[in-house]
This record gives sequence, C-alpha cells and structure tokens, in this order.
Amino acid sequence: MISYPPSRTVDAVEEVAGSPDPYRWLEDDTEEVRSWQRAQATLATTVCYQGQDPAVARKLIETYDAGARPPMPKYAAGRWFRGTTELVVADTPYGEGRVLHRLEEGAVLSWLSPSPDGRVLAIGVCTDGSENNTIRLMSAASGELLSGAPTQLLHDAWTGGAAWFPDSTGFFFSALTGSVQSFERAVFRHLLGGETSVEPVPIWAGSREHTVIQFSPDGRWAVASHRLGSPVPIAVRDLTSDDGWRPFMTSCDGMVAGHVVGDRYVAVTDVGAARGRLVAIPLDAAAPDDPGQWIELVPEGPTVIRSVQPVGSYLYLSEFSDTYARVRVVDHAGGFVGDVPLPGRGAVAVPFFPLMSLAAGNRPDEFVFAFSTLTSSWGVYRHRPGADEIEELVAPAVRLDAVIEDHFAAAPDGVRIPFRLVRRTAGGPVLISAYGAANVPYLPSYQSDMAAFLSAGGVFVQAHLRGGGEYGRDWYLAAHRERRQVRDSDLVAVAEHLIATGVTTPERLALTGGSDGGLMCGVAVTKRPDLWRAVLPRAPLLDLIGGLRDPYLDFVIRKAWGDPDDPAEIRRLLGLSPYQLIAPDVFPAVYLQAGAADPRCRPWHARKFAARLQAAQRGELPILVHVYDDAGHGAATSEEVALTQDAEWLAFLLGSLGLA
Repeated sequence: MISYPPSRTVDAVEEVAGSPDPYRWLEDDTEEVRSWQRAQATLATTVCYQGQDPAVARKLIETYDAGARPPMPKYAAGRWFRGTTELVVADTPYGEGRVLHRLEEGAVLSWLSPSPDGRVLAIGVCTDGSENNTIRLMSAASGELLSGAPTQLLHDAWTGGAAWFPDSTGFFFSALTGSVQSFERAVFRHLLGGETSVEPVPIWAGSREHTVIQFSPDGRWAVASHRLGSPVPIAVRDLTSDDGWRPFMTSCDGMVAGHVVGDRYVAVTDVGAARGRLVAIPLDAAAPDDPGQWIELVPEGPTVIRSVQPVGSYLYLSEFSDTYARVRVVDHAGGFVGDVPLPGRGAVAVPFFPLMSLAAGNRPDEFVFAFSTLTSSWGVYRHRPGADEIEELVAPAVRLDAVIEDHFAAAPDGVRIPFRLVRRTAGGPVLISAYGAANVPYLPSYQSDMAAFLSAGGVFVQAHLRGGGEYGRDWYLAAHRERRQVRDSDLVAVAEHLIATGVTTPERLALTGGSDGGLMCGVAVTKRPDLWRAVLPRAPLLDLIGGLRDPYLDFVIRKAWGDPDDPAEIRRLLGLSPYQLIAPDVFPAVYLQAGAADPRCRPWHARKFAARLQAAQRGELPILVHVYDDAGHGAATSEEVALTQDAEWLAFLLGSLGLA
C-alpha cells in the first residue's frame, strides 16, 4: 500500500448544502498547504515513473509535440505578424521576415493584434501560466516597446486583446476592474499616447460575460457582441455621428454571431435553426430582436454551421458534418459558390466558444486556416476566393500510420452516441477522451499526447457526448443545466459498448478529460469505479458546492448547472459534484493534474478531491495529485512546463495499462 502525505480533516460544513467538507483547509494558500502539495507532487512523480525511464516518456511527448498547431498569423496593411516567444513580421503569412521582439524566459504570448495601418503591434503577455495578461505596445518598424500601454489586467485571451479603431489611433479591450478573484470586468478605451477610460457599452446590469468590439471595414460601424457561448450584438454605434452606443439586440436567448458587412450584421444564428443558419440584420432595424426582420441568406441544412468569416466579397462558412469539417463559400446574398477543398476528413481550427471567433481583427482577401486529422498533425493552408485548390503554407509535421473507425453506442434513452476509434493495431488498451459541455465542440483533430499514447501501443477513443457543440444547439441543450447527468450516462454507454463488443475490458480501459471534462472524470471515478483501470483528470472542476464561494465558478455554475439559491437545485448539484460523491470503495488508479496559477479551476479542487479519495480508497491502486507551479488552465502554460506535465501524465497512463 502507498503511504500518502498526511491529510488532516476539519469539522467544516457547507452552509448552502449542509454537507461535510473535511478538507476545506486545502482551499487555502498557506505554507502547510504548499508543503502538502509539494509532498504529493514528489510522490506522484515517483509513482508515475516507477520502473520507467523518464527520458523515454519525455522523448515520446517531444516527438509528437512537433505536430502542435503553428502560431496563426495576423494581417495588417499588407504584412503578416506572428509569434510565440519570438514575434516576427513578414510579407507573407510564414515568410522569414524580421524579428521584432523576443519575450523574456517564462513569458507566454497570449494574443497579438496589429493596428490597421501596421505601425503598432499590441500583444498580451502572461508570466505565470494563469492566462492573466497585460498589454504591451511596440513599434512595427523598430520593435521598440512604446510607453503608455494600459495597465489593466486581462483575465484571458478570449476577446482577442486589442480591438483597434479603424484609424489606428487606439483600441478597445476587455479587462478586469478589480482583482482576479472578484472577476468583474469592463470594456476600456485606450488612445495611443493618451488616456485609458471605461467605455460605456450598454450591457446587461450585473453581467460578467465577455464582450468583443467589432468594426466595419469602412470604419462607420462599431458593434459590441456580448456572451461567450451564445453571443449577440448587444449594442451598435454609428461612428460617423456624435451619438453614443445604442442598445441593439437585448432579449435574444440564442446565438447571433457574425460580422458587419456593409450596413448589415451578417451572422450565424441558432434561433429557429438548431444546426444554424446564416442571416443578415440591418443595423438600422427598428426591432432587431424580432427574427421577422432578419433576412435569411442560408437556411438550416444537414450540417452544423458554426461560424462565418468575410473574405473579400465572399463569406466563408465553417461547418461540421458529423463532426468533420466542411468550409462552404457563399456570396453576400447567400448564393452557393463552392466548397473549400480540405486536405482530408478532420477539423479546421475553431475557437472553443463562438464569441472568440468574432475577434477577427483586420481582414485579408484570403482564407488562411489550420487543419488536422486524428492521424495527421496541424498544417496551415490558404484558399483564395475563386481558386479550385488550396495552398499549403505549413506542412503537417507528423503523420501516424493508424486507422480511424467511426462507431456509435446506444445511450440509455436510445440516442446514438458517436465515437471515433483510432488504432495502429488491434487489441491494445483503450483510452477514452471526452468533454461534452458548454456547447464546446470536441473535434476530430490532432492531439500530441494522444498520438504519443497511440505510438506506445494504445487505442484512442474520442467520444462525442451530449452537452458539446458538435451537433448543434439541441445536442448541447440535451445535457445542459437540469440535464447535466445525461453527459455522464453517454460516457458510460460508450465504455460499456467497448467492453460488450470485446474491444477492451475494465482492466484495460482508461479515461481522461480536462476542465469540465475533469468533472466528468470525477463523476466516473465515484459513480462507476468498476469500469476503469485508470482515470486521469486534468485541470479539473471537482467541487460544485465549494465552487460557489469562487466568483468565477459561481458565475459558471449558475450559467451551466443550475440556480444555487434554490434548495432543490443544491440537492441536484450534490448528486453531480465528485468531491461530495466520494465514499469508501475500491477505486481505479487516479492521477490528478492541476496548475497552481489556474484562475478557472483552482488547484484546491484537485487537492481536496485527492485527499478525500486517498482516505476512501479500499483498493491497492494509487491516488495521485500533482499541482504544477507556473501552470494554469493550459492556454498560457509555458512549453517546458507543458512538456513536463504531458510526460508524467503519459508515464502514469502507460504504467497503469501495462504498456511501460
């Protein structure tokens, strides 16, 4: 039996639920907690690499990380800007160009945004892995950092950083108005060489949602789009008049996500179309919330329309056809022009949330996109309107000799749950990866850690559970709020199907997921421990009740799970919260990985869950937790830390499944 670092208990009770919280002390950032965390990390590393050469796992991860997505370039005034730790400006998207700036060691580029005239580059820099970033400004001619940059802290990169005025005299940005913990934000206006002030955009009182400011190419219109998962153009401003912002779309529950084209807002909407349709809304519409005043350009069809991007005089529609990417080209009236010939059956890189795709910046007259499949890594391609072919700008670095199979499992309510099975040879142990939440599509794209697992002899299963965005609004709402448990039933259906059909056995089956997918893993461990040999939650949310004390998670839980002010809803949340579900049992091997600087799923979720599960374990398999310093939710974790995390994760997985 493993000897775990001592974890004392306290006599704490959750006020909203009346449930015991014996490891509440692990929520605090004290020397005692940090010492406990270091001891647990040392134990995790020792156990993960037991009987293995750490260099082997590291080499596997580095080999397949070579296929990670290249930095996407941004266009301005005939030039292209790109970078990670080194910022480059070039005449072509991936030309050799000229180095403008190098970030200091440990710093991560969160976003970059060149001014429309190409003279100033704004960037967001994170130095602790948290995604919290600050703005730097530099001359595109010399690379010299400019004084007078805003000092406000941006919570993340989800709104694209700086939204430049069309005349390049300044920009809007969304930032925190107080501490990270308070999670209160506003839209700010910054003038180059001048002041920074709060911009009075009329959003809903008390809303903590994100806002993106969009401009028309001719500089006449500004649109404020609000809400992350179902954005709407909440306010409009005519920049040729002295009038300020006026409310625009204020009572729409669905998604209306698009761009200004002429004097209309051309958008993808799921209002009246669960799989999406393309509409145009006049910016002078008397009642823009009324779908009767919208002009339908492309009706709903068999594919899921996810986003629209104007390119010259055309519109490029990114779509999902049974999760696989399709890009359709239409004219401004919605007339079909053609399909972009993609390199295979895979995924075009799209942001997690629809609002994120609206922070487009300057528009080139060409469509530049990243694409990958489950067996070939990310390449970058260009399509010019009217062309019959695409141009390869960056070739995929990794191609796996593996087979992709499309399958379905039957959920308890009879719905068919799709999953992709990827294997090099038959008979290897199986790893399921899934998400199924927040209308986020989990697409058939390249994942370097999964490629490393495949190369070591494993079989990878990507499950498309309800709650995700792969199949449209109805698929998402089928596992939303009061139906959240549907996602967990879908996962079990996939696992039991793999076992019943002889693909694997519980002794050769593992599960992984991150963030909300980490919560999925926690439910799977506590409710069906018999199904798994190993479960690996990453950056997980695990305590829904305790999360209500965190302003950020309180916002997320109220939005996606239910109303915690309702006692009946609290009772339902107790049945979904992994930390509260723990009871003595024989559990599979568990490896929890978290970041000390994570502002979304704070590391105390992993600490508390691990301590309680270690005490409840009646089997012999290990319960491990490793909280990494200078790591967050993933997006701003440095490459070195991320490689170290992935290598240890892989070593635990291979050791647990007998592949080491």
